[in-house]
Amino acid sequence: QVQLVESGGGLVQPGGSLRLSCAASGTIFRIIEMGWYRRAPGKQRELVATRNAGGGTNYADSVKGRFSIGRFSISGDNANNTVYLQMNSLKPEDTAVYYCNTRAYTTHNLWDDYWGQGTQVTVSS
Repeated sequence: QVQLVESGGGLVQPGGSLRLSCAASGTIFRIIEMGWYRRAPGKQRELVATRNAGGGTNYADSVKGRFSIGRFSISGDNANNTVYLQMNSLKPEDTAVYYCNTRAYTTHNLWDDYWGQGTQVTVSS
């Protein structure tokens, strides 16, 4: 099994920043991808950002910039199976429970998706 431990959520004012961290542990043969999803009250869970083992990233339109650096930035440490989400210029609509996800092989030919318990991010004045 694979366990994910998240940290870094909390209450922040609009325009503020937070950094989420997630560490994966357990029977990990190889990680394919790690990322962050969120579920706002009354809404379905949605993608925020993902990072594959090669360092490639993918962001939701709501957090990436079209003409400048996006509000959110995902990074990771492959050696320690860790992923981070730097969130800047936070808006009230970013309020949600943020879930860490990893898609990982636990043997040479068996992979699955694993989820953390979630961390609350609240953006409010």
